[in-house]
Amino acid sequence: MTTPNDPAPARPTARRILALLLVGVVGGVFSGALGVGGGIVMVPLMLWLLGFDQRRAAATSLAAIVLSSISGTITYLVAGHTDVAAGLLLGAGGVVGSLIGTRLLKVLPIAALRWGFIALLLVIAARMLLVVPDRGEGIELGVGVVIGLVASGLAMGVLAGMFGIGGGVLIVPILVALFGASDLVAKGTSLLAMIPVSISGSVANIRNRFLRPLDAVVIGGAALVASFGGAQLAFILPAWLSSLIFGIFVLVTAIQLTIRALRQRRTR
Repeated sequence: MTTPNDPAPARPTARRILALLLVGVVGGVFSGALGVGGGIVMVPLMLWLLGFDQRRAAATSLAAIVLSSISGTITYLVAGHTDVAAGLLLGAGGVVGSLIGTRLLKVLPIAALRWGFIALLLVIAARMLLVVPDRGEGIELGVGVVIGLVASGLAMGVLAGMFGIGGGVLIVPILVALFGASDLVAKGTSLLAMIPVSISGSVANIRNRFLRPLDAVVIGGAALVASFGGAQLAFILPAWLSSLIFGIFVLVTAIQLTIRALRQRRTR
């Protein structure tokens, strides 16, 4: 028996499976290269290629991020570009935030979620295009830094729960600008923090019946494999170039989603 929140049934056609794999591969590459979990690209792709609504896309993306975050974390950790203590503090705040975010995902109107996601994309694009990260030092922990990391994790978790993104789009620049981390350490630490956040948020979304677990497994499996290559790409590309590429991609995505939202509004 289904409920109003149950995802609509879908036949496992070859086209649909290929679309799921494509979403995972693209998301995995971005996850490894930029330390963002991949949700920032997987959500729009699911809207376009699979016809998911905003809630289902966000929930499926968050579940898929579990696998891509684990694989990306391993790659950065082996290379020595992860601050484990900072990642655990971020994750602690993020778990609480993800529960808040998934609750908002459940109660807010689809239109509010859609326009909120577009606004977030524009902020991210501006940040990536205007701020060039450096390759500085690690994070020095103190009382103020610990409090700041937990609070940042809380904000990350809310974004993850609401929009299905890992939160790295917020955490990576915060770690670089406010906590003095290098861009590589920020990426690796962000991916580590996303693991508990994405797990806790996905458990809530499964209870709310916003996702079909098999979709998340297919996307997440493809993202897991692709994230290893993305992480290697991060070690090769200059920081300014990776930020520029990502900023342009996010800006174009925001523009296309805005056009689509306006067209849907006119047809009602």
